[in-house]
Amino acid sequence: MLLRRPWLRTLPQGLLISAMALSIGCRHKPTTAAVAPPPAAIAPAAAPVNPAPPLPSASSPPAAPATVADSPADADFVSGHPVVYSEEGLASWYGPPYDKRRGANGEIFDKDALTAAHRTLPMNSLIRVTNLSTGQAAILRVTDRGPFVHDRMLDLSLASAKAIGVWRPGVARVRVEVFAAPSPLDTGGRWCVQVGAFKNEKGAFKLRDQLTRRYQSANVIEFTGPTGHWVRIRPQGDDKKRAVEIARDLEPSEGEAYLVRLD
Repeated sequence: MLLRRPWLRTLPQGLLISAMALSIGCRHKPTTAAVAPPPAAIAPAAAPVNPAPPLPSASSPPAAPATVADSPADADFVSGHPVVYSEEGLASWYGPPYDKRRGANGEIFDKDALTAAHRTLPMNSLIRVTNLSTGQAAILRVTDRGPFVHDRMLDLSLASAKAIGVWRPGVARVRVEVFAAPSPLDTGGRWCVQVGAFKNEKGAFKLRDQLTRRYQSANVIEFTGPTGHWVRIRPQGDDKKRAVEIARDLEPSEGEAYLVRLD
């Protein structure tokens, strides 16, 4: 093998051998590939200490408001008995000037008690009234007569109106469900026709005299209420059929005629 490096000829023999070895080693030194270290393991995210409760589904119905009642016994009765009669209509509320006056049931009206006035349900009927807009409900007793407004079905005491969300709007559509009544709803009872309210006594007296001549077998009276003057026609025997006929037949020039149950 010929050496093409002239400077090697001048080296001593020992240094020549070492130089040749270095030359060969540099020429054939293997290349070492760099290996990347394995990626560090990713630790799982720590669970929150107090995880938030899951949000309710958008389709889940809201919880129904609790039904209010003055008497636990009435609430228990309503929860365990079926509805015997139901109707829907507009309810309003009344307080002053009726508060502390004697109601149609003979008791002193208390605006802070859960009661209501209805024209035809038997007195002391146990009812549940539900505000159809809000779902609020209350268990009440019918203790008075009214409302004497043509488009109203029920008059609530102030406490009842607050309990079912009628107090602020003044009028709301409600459902009335009857659970118990002291007498039958559709038969019997004592009935009359009430006409009013008149702004002055003169108009009431005039109508009273006209109706006395027209319905000679009936008892026609005039009386004064908190909102004006009224005329009441009680047919013989307080008969419901005859009272219905009179209510349909009357077309008073002032006020309106209402069929009213007395008991």
